[in-house]
Amino acid sequence: MLRKYGYPPDKQEKATQTVLEQAEVLSEGWAVA
Repeated sequence: MLRKYGYPPDKQEKATQTVLEQAEVLSEGWAVA
């Protein structure tokens, strides 16, 4: 998926980690709401 957007392989892991962290924060917000 990330390759489609032109991420270099060495940045894919960091990008994936960022997405997971954002999803975690969002899901915490939904759990509170």
